This record gives sequence, structure tokens and C-alpha cells, in this order.
Amino acid sequence: MANERRGSILNYLQQNAVGVAAVLVVFLLFIPMSKVIIDLCMILNLAFSIIILLVVVYTPRASDFQTFPRVALFQALFGFAINISSTRLILASPARAAGYSPEQSAMVQAFANIVAGKNIVIGFVIFIILIVFQVLVVTKGASRVSEVAARFSLDSMNQKLFDVDNRLNAGVIDETEAERLKTAIRREIDFYSAMDGSSKFVSGSVKAGIFITVVNLLGGFIIGMAMNHMNFDSALSTYSTLTIGDGLTSQLPTLIISVATGILVTGTKSDERLEDLLKKEFTSYGQIYQIVGIVLIVASLALRNGTQFLLIPIGALFVYLGVSFTKKKQKEIITAKQQEEKNKATQTQNAVDSGNIVMLDPLSLELGYALIPLVDKEKGAELLERITRIRTEARLDMGFDIPKIRIQDNMTLDPNTYSFKIEGIEAGHASIRLGYLMCMDTGAVTEPLKGEQTKDPAFGMDAIWLPEDRRSEAESAGYVVVDPPTIISTHITEIIRSHAAQMLDRQSVSVIMDKVREKNPVLVDEVLNTAKLTYGTIEKVMQNLLEEKVSIRNYIKILETMANYASVSHNPWDLTAKVREALGLQICMQYADPNDKKIRVMRLSQELSELIADKAYYPQDGSKPYVAFDPVDHRKWITAVSNSLAKFNNLGYMPVILCVSAVRQLVRASIEREQPGVVVISDMEMYAAGTNVSVEIIDEISAES
Repeated sequence: MANERRGSILNYLQQNAVGVAAVLVVFLLFIPMSKVIIDLCMILNLAFSIIILLVVVYTPRASDFQTFPRVALFQALFGFAINISSTRLILASPARAAGYSPEQSAMVQAFANIVAGKNIVIGFVIFIILIVFQVLVVTKGASRVSEVAARFSLDSMNQKLFDVDNRLNAGVIDETEAERLKTAIRREIDFYSAMDGSSKFVSGSVKAGIFITVVNLLGGFIIGMAMNHMNFDSALSTYSTLTIGDGLTSQLPTLIISVATGILVTGTKSDERLEDLLKKEFTSYGQIYQIVGIVLIVASLALRNGTQFLLIPIGALFVYLGVSFTKKKQKEIITAKQQEEKNKATQTQNAVDSGNIVMLDPLSLELGYALIPLVDKEKGAELLERITRIRTEARLDMGFDIPKIRIQDNMTLDPNTYSFKIEGIEAGHASIRLGYLMCMDTGAVTEPLKGEQTKDPAFGMDAIWLPEDRRSEAESAGYVVVDPPTIISTHITEIIRSHAAQMLDRQSVSVIMDKVREKNPVLVDEVLNTAKLTYGTIEKVMQNLLEEKVSIRNYIKILETMANYASVSHNPWDLTAKVREALGLQICMQYADPNDKKIRVMRLSQELSELIADKAYYPQDGSKPYVAFDPVDHRKWITAVSNSLAKFNNLGYMPVILCVSAVRQLVRASIEREQPGVVVISDMEMYAAGTNVSVEIIDEISAES
């Protein structure tokens, strides 16, 4: 039981070491401690400061030592508490005019004897020199560097973040690496901001130590002469010695922490350790050591008086080091040249083997030269950040990773024009005007304004260009006002949504399958091994969904449905129909009125459903089925759909056709060119939505309509 109790106490102390240490420091401030405890704390304080210094020396980047500002504050408080306790011991314990006093701290007396010995003046001179160096050189320099580093780090934060976004959009890094770099930048800013304040704690600790030392000396005179009945010489000798010892024991750890602070804030932002950097930079030029060695040898001949016995060997050693470093450097240069030639040969061979193939960019945004400021990170451009958000939002909306968008200038474009391309083929372009705002009338305009007529490239709405200084006027008049970055990002978003099926490839499907495998390996095994579905079939089903703007985020349900019906058919169009039925609630909610959860539809008549079914053609190769109308039937069909759409548009509803499941895909295929914006859903999809969505039939598409 006793062992278990001791074990639990030790575990508690280990888990709460910081809290226990903080409480003990508070006790040191107010409760008198014995000289043994004070000596132990002084030793721990000195050891702790040395540990901090060595950690700083072996830490490559300053921001990697995130806890340093709080550690420095805690060490300052710990040292202050020890100083208070030692001061109480010095003044409260009886002092002896000569020799060792067993009532006083052994550490204090030891430091005093080492530095001062029997000459108190020497001790005071060394102590004052130490204090002056610490205050004027180390602490003041570290504080100044911390201030400058914090200010410059904060000023450069936006530029660094924009640079990361630009590299991400250019495809140089992936999103994981971009997030890691951004986190490192923010951590660096937080660190230098905290270091700015931490350096003030260190400098304040030095000043407080000086003040306590003066108080010790004056208080010792008063107590020694008035209370201990010592003469002036004895009091001066005794308490000056103790004051020097106490001051050194408190100021030495503080000096070490000040030096550590200076080393930390003056370090570079590379990932190399200080030791490695020193080796690299001090061994690069052997000629320097040779010159120094020769100078020392010549100086020995000039100075004489026995100096040559030291200068000549040291000079010879420097010459030897210089020759060694020079040979080593030459060897490294030769090795580097050989490696460079080898790399060039390898690259040349690879270029020959690959036939200089250059892959097309999956997505690219080309800008006329007048639009370059929109992506200039030095001018705080917003477009790069918006494009990053576009990819993130598209991934959440559609369910797969959108390829990186490469941004480049194109001198052949009109200066104010941009072009968005998918695999090198233009998918959309428009001209915009920098310094102007696009103002669109969505029906809320009360006072029409005059401006240059244009059209919104994303939705084709009529709009006008107005100067930026007329924003408030346009908003007051009821216009929807958008700036150039918003115009481009909105246009790109709509293009991506419309062409999502083109962007999904087998590699994307592989990523999706790997993601599903992490949580549901049984399902992936059933789809690929039991159902024998290929990546190509899965890709085609998902592309069919994306073509009709159906998100594929519900991977589990999509794959489960495909596995369930794979025994019936491997045809991607049949599987797509079953998957759509499984996603019926998701699809119906996508087009339902958010207020009353109703879908307003145009119902396809039975007569036209039978006509479409009769004219259906299913290619033998499993490609997309279509309706083989003759000219008369085709005209009858398009006229019927157009008449119903006219009624629907007058009411302001999204055009949705409701038909039986057997012809849904055929109806969609027959109108996708003439009426690309029309949504087609089946009765089975409505049935899957259950009571969550209701239907309101606005019109019926029939041959007589």
C-alpha cells in the first residue's frame, strides 16, 4: 500500500509538474526557507538556465522553441523568489566578520570567495562589469532585436500568405503543404510577438536584481552596525562579500537567459542548427586562416619578448587549418560539378526518353496584361485567395478534389480579357474593367443609372459598369454591385459546376475509393472484387451524376447501390438510374422550395412518354442511349416542351420535368441541347424522397399543349 501511495503521488507530481513548481515559487516569495533549500534552488536555477541556453543553441528555427517566452518569464520569477529568500537569509542570520559562516548560504559564500577572495574591491569591480555588460549589451540588444523582428514579421505576414496561395494555385504545392506553411507563418508571428514582451521580462529581471543588490548592501550595513554591533570595516567587509555572492548567484542565470534570448532572436529562419551553420560558414574560405596564421608568425618576429613561443605555434596551426579547409572546399567543388554534370545527363536522357512531352494543365486561367494586378500578391490582390476558396467550396459541393488552377498571363489576349480553359480548351471568357464595378438589376432597382452596358459573364444578366467611387450611389439605387475579382471568381465557379464531369477522372475516383476504404473496406472490396466493377464504370456513373449537377459526396450510398445492382447490369446508364433513385431525397431537396418544401414541376403526359419509349435507341457498345425521333415527332416534342416552359418561366419557377423512371434518361438526352437548363426527375426519385418533399404540378407536357 505504501509503495502504491508513493507511486500515485509521484504520478500526480509528474502530471502537474508546472502547477506544483508555480506554487513552490510563490512559497519562496513569502515563507522563510533554510539555507539548504535556498542552495538547492540556486543550483536548480543555474542548471535550468544552462539547459535553456543549450536548447536554444540546438534549435534550428527560433519559432520552433514556442514555449521560450513563457519559460523565460517563469525563470525570471523563480530567480526573483530565490533572490528574496537569500536576501532574507543574509539579513536575518547572524553574520561573522571573518571566515565561513555556517548560517549563510553556501552558494553565496562560494561565489563571493571565488570572485572577490580577500579583496572586496576586486569583487565589486568584476560584479559591476558583469552588470554593465548584461544591461547595456546583452539585454538591451536582445530587446531591440525582438522589437524589430516582431514588427517585420507582422508586416510581412500577408505577403507570405499570398505567396503560399500563389504557389498552391500554380500547382507547386498541395493543400496539405500549403496549410502547413500557413500554420508555420502564423506560429512565427505569434512567437516573435511573444518574444517582444518576453525580452521586457528579462531586462526587468536584471534591473530588479541590481536594485535588490543595493538593498542588500545598505540593509547589511544597518543591521551589522545597529543590531549586531559591528564596526564599519567589519560590516562593510562582511555584507559586501555576501552581497557580491548573492548578486552573482542571481545575475549569472539571468545573464545566461539574456544570452539565450539574444541568440534566439538573432538566429536565421533556416532549418539548420547553429552548429552546422558555423561549420559551413567558418570553413568555406581556408585562405582566411592562412593569412591569419602568417600575420601571427610575422607579429611574433616583430614583438619578440618571448611572444614567439606562443605566436609561432598558433600561427602554424592556423596555416595548417587554412590549407586543410581549402583542400576540402576544392574537393567539394569538384564533387558538386561532377554531380551537376551527372544530373544534366540524366535530365537529357529523360527528355529524350519522354519525347519532350508537356502535359496540358487541367484548369488554367489566362489574363490579359491589364488584369495582372488582380493576382499581384505585393499589392494585396484578392483573386488568388478567392480561387483557393473556389476549389475548397467546389470540393465540398460536388464531392471530389478539383484540379489546381494554373494562373498565367497571355499577351495575345485583349488587355482587359480573361480566359478560363479546361485541358487547353476555352470554357469561358469575358472582358472586365479595373477601377469599375459591375452593377446588376435583379428587379430591385428604384432609380436606373446610366453607365456602359454589359452582361454578367456567369449568368448572362444585363448590367452596367460604374466607377468605384459610385458604389454607394449604385447600392442606394438597388443595384447588386460586384467588383472584378468577384466577377471572375463567380464565373469560374459556374464553369466548374457546369463542367464538373469533365474534371472527374480515374485518378480522382482512385482517391475517392481510398478515402472510402479507410472507413469501409468491406464496401470497397465488394464493389471491386465481388461485383467486379471497374474504375471506368464507377467513373462513368459519377460523371453522369455530375453532368446533371448532382453531388457525389454521398460515396457510401452511391457505391452500395452500384454493388447491389451490379448483378443485374454493369451498364453505367442503368446503374446511374438506380443511384439517382437511391439519392432521391438529396436530388429532390436540391430543387424544392426552401420555404414549403415543394417542387413545382411540368408532368410529362403518358402519350409522350410512350412515344419516347418507342423511339428509344440503346447502343450495343453501352454508350449513352438517345431518342431517334423522325423530323415530325421531333418538332412535336420540342414544341410541347417549349410551350410548357413558357408558362413555367412566366411564374418564375425553376424548370423541372417530372416523368416515369423508364424514360427519364431519354427525356434528358432529348432536350439537353435545346433546353440545357431544364431539370428532369423521375417518379421513383420523388418516391424515394417520401414525405420530406411534396409535388405541385404546374402544367402537363402533352402533344396538344
